[in-house]
Amino acid sequence: MKRGTTLFLKVAVILIGIPVLALCIFLVPEIANYAAELYPDHTYLKYLIFIDLYVSAIPFYFALYQAFKLLCYIDKNKAFSELSVRALKNITYCAVTISGVYVLGMPLFYLMAERDDAPGVILIGLVLIFASMVIAVFAAVLQKLLKEAIDIKSENDLTV
Repeated sequence: MKRGTTLFLKVAVILIGIPVLALCIFLVPEIANYAAELYPDHTYLKYLIFIDLYVSAIPFYFALYQAFKLLCYIDKNKAFSELSVRALKNITYCAVTISGVYVLGMPLFYLMAERDDAPGVILIGLVLIFASMVIAVFAAVLQKLLKEAIDIKSENDLTV
């Protein structure tokens, strides 16, 4: 594969991480403060929202790192290796973790949507869960295909 293609994908991975970092810095505190304003008697909701959104950012950035490593393996002609399978496995785990964190945080989305009378908030939460599950399934399928390709390659290497 040409190096320019993976360079473009590496830049895309980095550019995906920058807006999420900006959201974590600027938007998450605003959302948490807004939830605290909606429920002044339950100030702990602010911290639950911080935990929910920041905890989901950790596996997101780990998955981006794994994707970057996978692109480096492709550059080094190690695309068909156990390292690539492991990176795809980690991406799958990260996507499932993100989905699980948002499933656990859905009551918070519901409370905000109920008080603010905005059902779109729940829809956003569901989209995040669905998108991360689609990524998890896609990475798992790629992992299985890559593992089978590695097995076929190793079998062909043994045949003379």
